[in-house]
Amino acid sequence: MSFRLKRHTHTPIMAPDPTSDWECYNVFNPSVIYHNGLFHMHYRAQGVDWISRLGYAVSADGLHWNRLRRPVLEPVDGADSRGIEDPRVAEIDGVFYMTYTAYGREFRGQGEPPYPGGGITPMIARSENLITWERIGPIVVGEDNKDHVLFPRKINGRYAALHRRWPQVWLAYSEDLRSWPSTEMAPIYGPRPDNWWDATSVGNNGVPIETEHGWLCLNHGYTTQVQEENSSISQGTKLTRVYRIGVVLLDLDDPTKVIGRPQEPIFWPEEIWEMRGDVPNVVFNNANPVVDGTVYAYYGGGDHVIGLATCRQADLVDYARFGGK
Repeated sequence: MSFRLKRHTHTPIMAPDPTSDWECYNVFNPSVIYHNGLFHMHYRAQGVDWISRLGYAVSADGLHWNRLRRPVLEPVDGADSRGIEDPRVAEIDGVFYMTYTAYGREFRGQGEPPYPGGGITPMIARSENLITWERIGPIVVGEDNKDHVLFPRKINGRYAALHRRWPQVWLAYSEDLRSWPSTEMAPIYGPRPDNWWDATSVGNNGVPIETEHGWLCLNHGYTTQVQEENSSISQGTKLTRVYRIGVVLLDLDDPTKVIGRPQEPIFWPEEIWEMRGDVPNVVFNNANPVVDGTVYAYYGGGDHVIGLATCRQADLVDYARFGGK
């Protein structure tokens, strides 16, 4: 059984704005939530200083967007001075919560920083209007932890989140979104060493989709490959990676239980703007809102532009349940 997301067009739906100082180079890795009949996008952007900020755009059809002229979230201190990255927005009990990665020159934790010269922090913020955001705090500090996202409702009376404590995807619980006890964290799944496309690294994508069969989660992965180089300029080897998108189905009451995880990916780079860009061979999906039974998978292409792929939710659930069998 095979399955693929359908690419909307052969061109991006959003590109950098060359007239802007903060989004003239790259716009990518968007979050999109459908609320009150409109698509609301928060996207990562880079401009003349190469520091990531988050922009906001709104659309009636999910294809044509009106952007605010200035970012809605940008660095404020040493913890996020190098950029605010990869938003994911969930609505819980009428309030909007954004998870994002803060990348800063200051390392907050113990031991060695996960990245030279600074650290990363998986943060949460809240809003009541999708424009103004109040920072709540981190899920963890002092470790290489990304790809975190909140479930769109409480599970067994507590807030729940997926996060990536490399190399595995983990589940975390919180009573108040501020304290995430390590005793309430557990691994769910990780890379598959013998699988051709996600043997090295995996991570969660957009907000989990609740279905009668379980939590439907898009994810991403790559396998590091050695590519031989032989040219008049250079000879030798280099490591390459291609980001692809897959799907996982988790139990509704206990998301540490994996119900289905097909071996094959459902989407991968094919267009020139996905295979070439600021980072080549990347389709990175942070958003999968469902509207009238259709999953809208918005993604960053080549860390440079934004694309869209779609599918019927029922078909994706069937593939998640039976595609690996």
